[in-house]
Amino acid sequence: MAISLSSLKSSKSTNPPIVVLYGVDGIGKTSLAAEWPDPLYLPTEGERPPSDVDMPTPGTIKALDDLWSVVGDLLDTQHDFKTVIIDSLDGLEGLIWKATCARLGVSSIEEPGYGRGYVEADAEWREFLAAMGELQQAGIAVVQLAHPEIVRFDSPTTDPYSRYTIKLHKRGNALVREQADVVAFMNYRVTLKEKEVAPKKTITHAEGGKERQIHLVEGAGFVAKNRFSMPDSVRYVKGAGFAELSKYFPGAVAPSGRKAA
Repeated sequence: MAISLSSLKSSKSTNPPIVVLYGVDGIGKTSLAAEWPDPLYLPTEGERPPSDVDMPTPGTIKALDDLWSVVGDLLDTQHDFKTVIIDSLDGLEGLIWKATCARLGVSSIEEPGYGRGYVEADAEWREFLAAMGELQQAGIAVVQLAHPEIVRFDSPTTDPYSRYTIKLHKRGNALVREQADVVAFMNYRVTLKEKEVAPKKTITHAEGGKERQIHLVEGAGFVAKNRFSMPDSVRYVKGAGFAELSKYFPGAVAPSGRKAA
């Protein structure tokens, strides 16, 4: 059926968000994710929550088929989960490449040559992102954790500089960021001060480094974004992070994990 101006509807979404949380080691990414309501924790190999965080989990996701099985259960059965936590995207990337290699009949993502393996992996990435979108449409928030890396950014308007970004191949990185409603970078707040140590000689030292911040708008030193008119950054206090962020989120989540009527 052709669309018509006689059947207008609102473009404003009330679905829960798809979020990417990345940040420096030990900053509290998993602890913050665990504050989301009724979470289901899906770790990849080598990932685990801090000792003081306890979340239900079906076990380690060792292949994409494991993930598809869990997503299918979440979409097709009644449950109380309102959030899915993927830990981590860089761990998942290895599973995506493995699935791509199996489809292509090669032993490594580099084997096809000329970057073709990474291009082919877009199909598996899009399948994953489509699954996360289905969870979102069903009223389940998605929180994806990732580690950071520092990369050179060749800006077309300034000289090149370094910045933090999500630790993924550039193609997967772009696809994940494009879909996400929030890409939040977590870091410690540091103040640089100069101190004179001799005539005409100063040194720069750092102060602070204990206050944790969640950056929600891109800055020169990091990648970030949001679709909810959120502030540039908010202070992260353990146990109160979700409450601070969720003030800007749309909609509600039904107890069954399905979108509220």
